[in-house]
Amino acid sequence: MKSGFVGLIGRPNVGKSTLINTIVGEKVAIVSKKPQTTRNIIQGIYNDDDSQIVFVDTPGIHKPNHKLGTYLNKQAYYTIEDNDVLLFLISANEEWGRGDDFVLERLKATGKPIILVINKIDLLTKEELYLKIDDVRNKYDFEAIVPVSALRDNNTKRLIRVIKELLKEGPAFYDKDEYTNKSVKFLIAEMVREKVFNLTDQEIPHSASCVVEGFEKSNNSYVIDVAIIVDRNSVKKIIVGSHGTMIKEIGIQARKDIEALLNTKVYLSLFVKVIPKWRDKEQYLHEFGYDDFMDE
Repeated sequence: MKSGFVGLIGRPNVGKSTLINTIVGEKVAIVSKKPQTTRNIIQGIYNDDDSQIVFVDTPGIHKPNHKLGTYLNKQAYYTIEDNDVLLFLISANEEWGRGDDFVLERLKATGKPIILVINKIDLLTKEELYLKIDDVRNKYDFEAIVPVSALRDNNTKRLIRVIKELLKEGPAFYDKDEYTNKSVKFLIAEMVREKVFNLTDQEIPHSASCVVEGFEKSNNSYVIDVAIIVDRNSVKKIIVGSHGTMIKEIGIQARKDIEALLNTKVYLSLFVKVIPKWRDKEQYLHEFGYDDFMDE
């Protein structure tokens, strides 16, 4: 069988997380319009009869203006070296810019096979797409240029075929029924964090984290407690909202995703904790097993 690791690299908001979710068929990476939502190296595992492809989602590479941004870039750079094939994602509706040149130079230095993936083609006409392909085909001698719409699952099967041609024969790294390397609690916390970002738009800083403090099975349902960690009371007020309306809506939307994940009824309780000092937050995250966030 063909097997290997495939890294998804690109600038923020080009659709890496959406693509990995679409290919795997499960929600393994959260999606938000807020840049740098993906903080961790998350693996989505694609299986079929003759292959296992481990897709590695990474934070978008960008010019950092804070410590978290620097950390996210380091995460992405680390991932580049550890993959068999690299997918360089760009947005069909955006012009090629200096940021794309910067990412491409990083990828070229690895000597790994690079597939250019033009995402969001549903936003272009056929003529506009042809012009886009002509514009980027001379940027580098890519192994292939594959236009897709991750959102609409358009042309992703062709992308899989192209990837398989570049992978070698090898063993499966995970069981056939596994689709991510992350725990259920991690996925639940991320689903809540996604709703926090999506419902509060740009008002909430990237440092906001979510932690599952309670996770118990009761008959045919789960009782789950999730803490939303922020560093200021002013941010807490935004998340709670007037008379608790915002945190209630966050809970309603997150519960739907969590019930789909667990395939059963969920009783979800959300609350906000203010932890101003990073050392105190670090100790708290470690206590609940969230060491993934501790290098921010």
